[in-house]
Amino acid sequence: MDSAGIAELKAKLSEYLSRVKAGEEVLVTDRGRPIARLVPIEKGDGPDDEAERVRLRAMEREGLLRPGSGRLPEGFFEKERPVDPEGLLRGAVIEDRQEGP
Repeated sequence: MDSAGIAELKAKLSEYLSRVKAGEEVLVTDRGRPIARLVPIEKGDGPDDEAERVRLRAMEREGLLRPGSGRLPEGFFEKERPVDPEGLLRGAVIEDRQEGP
């Protein structure tokens, strides 16, 4: 586990958050004394996760979705891909990523 003083953490917050996002923990210190620990959030710990699970179960009961098996069909990567000469799909993906969650 790495440690960082408050001033260093403020100066390099993005860097430390990237490391935490990658699974590392960071001990935050104030004049050498530990005051906090930054840890990655475990999947399912978010405030909206339970509401999302309930919503997905309801959609499944209504027949609006079917949970995946987690496996891709055999030959999936050999299948012909759709053509998007105008780049509409790419544009939609970029726009969605810019909007964020």
